[in-house]
Amino acid sequence: MTQDLAEAPVAKKSRFPKSVPFIIGNEAAERFSYYGLRSILATFLVAQFYNPTANAALTTVAEARANESTHLFVTLSYFMPLVGGIMADWFLGKYRVILWISMIYCLGNVFTSSFTTNVSLFSTGLVLIAIGAGGIKSCVSANVGDQFDKSNQDLLSKVYGWFYFSINAGSMVSTVLIPWLYAHYGARIAFGVPGILMALATIIFYSGRKMYVKVPPAGVNKNNFVFISAYALANLGKKQKGQSWLDVAKGKFDPEKVEGIKAVYRVMTVFFFALAFWIVWDQNLSEWVLQAAKMDRTINLGFFKFEILAGQVQTFNPVFLLIFIPLFNYVVYPWFDKIGLKTTPLRRLGVGLILTALSFVIIAIAQTSIDNGGHPTIWWQVFAYVILSAAEVLVSITGLEYAYTHSPKTMKSTMTAVWLLVVAAGNLVTAMVNGNIADNGVLAKHLIGANYYWYFDVAMIVAFVVVFLIVSPHIKEHNYIENPESDDKNQVIADTNNL
Repeated sequence: MTQDLAEAPVAKKSRFPKSVPFIIGNEAAERFSYYGLRSILATFLVAQFYNPTANAALTTVAEARANESTHLFVTLSYFMPLVGGIMADWFLGKYRVILWISMIYCLGNVFTSSFTTNVSLFSTGLVLIAIGAGGIKSCVSANVGDQFDKSNQDLLSKVYGWFYFSINAGSMVSTVLIPWLYAHYGARIAFGVPGILMALATIIFYSGRKMYVKVPPAGVNKNNFVFISAYALANLGKKQKGQSWLDVAKGKFDPEKVEGIKAVYRVMTVFFFALAFWIVWDQNLSEWVLQAAKMDRTINLGFFKFEILAGQVQTFNPVFLLIFIPLFNYVVYPWFDKIGLKTTPLRRLGVGLILTALSFVIIAIAQTSIDNGGHPTIWWQVFAYVILSAAEVLVSITGLEYAYTHSPKTMKSTMTAVWLLVVAAGNLVTAMVNGNIADNGVLAKHLIGANYYWYFDVAMIVAFVVVFLIVSPHIKEHNYIENPESDDKNQVIADTNNL
């Protein structure tokens, strides 16, 4: 008996790949750089380029132009992941894309910190940074997963937890520090520090080059979303009665891929609801910051009293997120499920839209006070951040989960890219609204002061009532995790052991 125990094999403990610290360190530094720049971007654009004399008559136009520029920057940042993903998967591989585009990212930071008095060259820097931040976005998180195999895949959830922590840690520190540097040392230093952190992020990533598992590019895959959709649209005349419009592509493309594209379009219907959320969410990093500059930013905790800068108010978002994510997952959702109100993804999205609208009601009320000459406390925005952060958990995280569970294995990367495109589309809409105001267009006369926020509130309510309540009950859902085998006998799904 003793001999048998002595000879029994000892289970080998899983270990993190040696490359992980380099990837986590790179992500923390890069997110510090990105969110640090964004924390002061809108206020800097107004003060330096659009209204340097602080002329009250130019405030509305200047702020609208700054908001337009900021949202266009975000639009490009969230469009580029599609390009970066294609370059990595088809031509260069993730490692090369991350390294080379990081260098473009660094060059953009050189421009923004060096040309703080030249709007054209500063804008060139923003474009380069958006290309860099977006170009690596779709590769970095996937590169984390590439480092693991069957021997340590049980650690994946832990490493992604650290990965997410690094993102929030980087953003929290930068949104406190960079506005302070801007206020005390000026724009060059404030934009220079994110540049230094991005250079550090690139060096950290390069330092781990010999330790990475580097998945080679697979070449151009003709069975992709764009090619199949384009072919089906061009051959709609061949569609037979009872067929989906995509079925005409099955003769030329892999039928499994065609069925996967159908799932993509079903999920995109749900993503349309999330579009309303992203139209307004990024305003907390631009419009809300400009509003905060006009508020009483004194934080009185009784035993301690201090004043925060306008750009530092954004820090509340990642703080509340870190609180709400475990709270919702381990308390809120289980409690509602227990009392019989199952928290389905669509219900979470719907509640998230309502909470987002509620946060904008609070901001609109605060703006009404400002319009009337008041100086409302910053606690109005803090309260709005509490509600908006809860909405983000319900919409953003649920949307990513829905995209994963409701798309087949072969389409999961495509759905991630589509989700990021929805973020880009939302910011593009907001940029267009602000551009119209800045150009004294039809919206300029109506979306002044608090009316601006009430406009988006109405849009959110319309999205919920007209689209969500009417359309969502008719959406055909298929969860590929719970039910890997499709009800459609013609659908072929990949082996679920690979999920």
